[in-house]
Amino acid sequence: MLGALVPVCVAAVFAAIAVHNLDQTLTERLTVRPWKIPARIYSVALPLYPGLQIAPETVLARLASLGYVPVKRELRAPGEFRYDPRGRLEVHLRAFDDPAGRRSAVPAVVSFAFGRVTALETLDDHRPLESIELEPEAIAGIYDGKWEDRRVVTLRDVPAMLVYAVLAAEDRRFFEHPGIDVRGVARALLANLRSRRIVQGGSTLSQQLVKNFFLTEARTLKRKVIEAVMTLLLERRFEKLEILELYLNEIYLGQRGAAGVFGVWEGSRFYFGKEPKDLTLGEVAMLAGLIKAPGRYAPTRNAELARRRRDEVLRALLRSGHVDAEDYRQALREPLPERLPTIETEEAPYFVDYVRGELQKGFSDDDLTAAGLRVFTTLDPRLQRDAERAVAGGLTRLEERFPRLGRGAPGHRLQAALVALEPRSGEVKAMVGGRSYQESQFNRAIQARRQPGSVFKPVVYLAAFREEERSGDGRYRPTRRIEDSPFRWDYDGRQWMPVNYRGEYHGEVSLREALELSLNTATARLAQEVGLERVRDMAVRLGLADDLPLLPSIVLGSAEVTPLEVAEAYATIANLGFRTGTTAIRTVAGEEAPPPPPAGRQAEQVVSPRVAYLVTTLLEGVVDRGTGRNARRDGIRGPIAGKTGTTNDARDAWFVGFTPDLLAVVWVGFDQRDPLPVSASEAALPIWTDFMRAATGDSTPTPFLVPPGLEIAQIDPATGALATSRCPERIEETFLQGEAPQDACPLHPDPAGILAQPVDAPVTSFGIPAVEMRKPFSPPEALPLRQARP
Repeated sequence: MLGALVPVCVAAVFAAIAVHNLDQTLTERLTVRPWKIPARIYSVALPLYPGLQIAPETVLARLASLGYVPVKRELRAPGEFRYDPRGRLEVHLRAFDDPAGRRSAVPAVVSFAFGRVTALETLDDHRPLESIELEPEAIAGIYDGKWEDRRVVTLRDVPAMLVYAVLAAEDRRFFEHPGIDVRGVARALLANLRSRRIVQGGSTLSQQLVKNFFLTEARTLKRKVIEAVMTLLLERRFEKLEILELYLNEIYLGQRGAAGVFGVWEGSRFYFGKEPKDLTLGEVAMLAGLIKAPGRYAPTRNAELARRRRDEVLRALLRSGHVDAEDYRQALREPLPERLPTIETEEAPYFVDYVRGELQKGFSDDDLTAAGLRVFTTLDPRLQRDAERAVAGGLTRLEERFPRLGRGAPGHRLQAALVALEPRSGEVKAMVGGRSYQESQFNRAIQARRQPGSVFKPVVYLAAFREEERSGDGRYRPTRRIEDSPFRWDYDGRQWMPVNYRGEYHGEVSLREALELSLNTATARLAQEVGLERVRDMAVRLGLADDLPLLPSIVLGSAEVTPLEVAEAYATIANLGFRTGTTAIRTVAGEEAPPPPPAGRQAEQVVSPRVAYLVTTLLEGVVDRGTGRNARRDGIRGPIAGKTGTTNDARDAWFVGFTPDLLAVVWVGFDQRDPLPVSASEAALPIWTDFMRAATGDSTPTPFLVPPGLEIAQIDPATGALATSRCPERIEETFLQGEAPQDACPLHPDPAGILAQPVDAPVTSFGIPAVEMRKPFSPPEALPLRQARP
């Protein structure tokens, strides 16, 4: 007898251990991060306000990418819009959360005329609005394995009617059974026998939850036994409302491309473009009906089956007394969703890779792939698409014009990179790291270190003007004449001889002409006079590098840098000497407890505003008269400064250009460093021009800020003296206060006197007084400042 009990006791012990292990597994999984929710990466929101220069087509494209539904009837719910080609857009904005806080759903009217927003008002009572925002676009997810779209909600976030509908569709006796519904199983078995096929299932919500979390779809006795045991354990460990909340966040409701749609929040947004609280009764019933078989009952797959299933759920709600007859009849008349589920593809892949790299400095892989972080970035989707089109179109044109550029194998093709950022904040607005992310994930915008060539030259002029500001002896004014001819620079027992592009020399030129025409020998002479240490110090201040070799060749751009580093350096010039650094991430928020924000950035004044502005005026001349003048030929208008850069070995072509609001760097070359048969003005500048023209349209950008302590004079460029009425050519030149010339041009004397005396109030290079076009200077907004280093 005792011998017979031993196997039973052993089996009981093993069973108890197995149950204990199942209980421990279930408890740990459901109490500590039950879901792996990928981090989602978002773009910036799109603000709309009266006076904004933006085409209605751009806004409509943004609405389409956000999944808004065009309708011809009156707007009924968030996520719908109606557009009249005469310039009237009605849009029911969706509510959304962003770093600035909760934005409510607002029905609004946007009026357009001549490519501008002319008016904003509410749709219902026509109250004027100062501004509205279209929510950020989700541009990517960071996931490991299966990509699940899921936003975790509490029962408080879910309307009661949706809970009733889910229970009516899936488990009417949820609050009565202990996890396994014997009556439900018997009822399903009887129905299946009558139909001679499976028409009903007997699984409860608790069983479905256990199966989804822990088990496979295998229909075996072992799996059924484990499911039953774990279901009973679940019911013992958790309250009914806790189980219901877990279920509402776990249920599978469809597929968005590669991503599965899980939970009632994502299902509501996916099918209806709304939050659950905004669903109508018919929509609630349809969403609950989808749980049974999302692929079968999705309205875009089979509208008739979807309608029947929705109506079944409505009848169940009617029988249970949760809706009355009138609401029931009205819900039956509701149309099915007009929206089509869109397949999400990752946008801006090079930018997303850059953001991932930045995130990995502060978050673990598990945080990024499972903690449901929301990453709000600086990306502007419109500018990103403009950048991608400009790079693709520019490379195609180059290869058509110079066929040998396009003969390389896929890994040996002509490449380009483009970085666009906002100078005042350093926020990266667009990034293209190559011609095809599918062909190569190497991000040339941040990883390719190449010689900048003449793009480096403004550093020399900054160093010279900084010395002038210190000494005030008049040696380094823009009108200073310097020799442009071959010479030898002796250093450390060696020699270096700079040469001009194509071997052309111009004799004596002004500093302005030397930079506008990108003259190598004149710039090298200036650097030798200023001092190599001071030039290198200026480069370090701008952020180009802190390990530049102390070699004369660096003054012509021999030290390698990345396009992003060049963008940061030029942004400092455009920002009047305030260096903010570059950033692609505004903030990171968690679903439940937001992680600490990244350390705040500081704006550091590394160059005097006056010195930075003097170089900006020279760079304006590059675009107006110098090597970048093709930008004007191609239709770019308004205040623009820029610089071409072609290396001596012709392996790299650059153009950097900026308005007060937008800066872009373009690099063109081969990864294998093959020489290019074209200059920067032919290779990089057209891509930059295409991008900026798309970005700014025909608008006049914000004027450049003018710091105090400067004066303007009309001068004769041949002499650098004040121009007279008889001078055949005159330009407006900017000087440090008190350094403008006092004498009239000796080559073209005029008894009536000089044309114009120096003035304290600067004017633009277009002859418009500063009080009309320029803004008074103030430091960058919302950034703490540090004083310039001595």
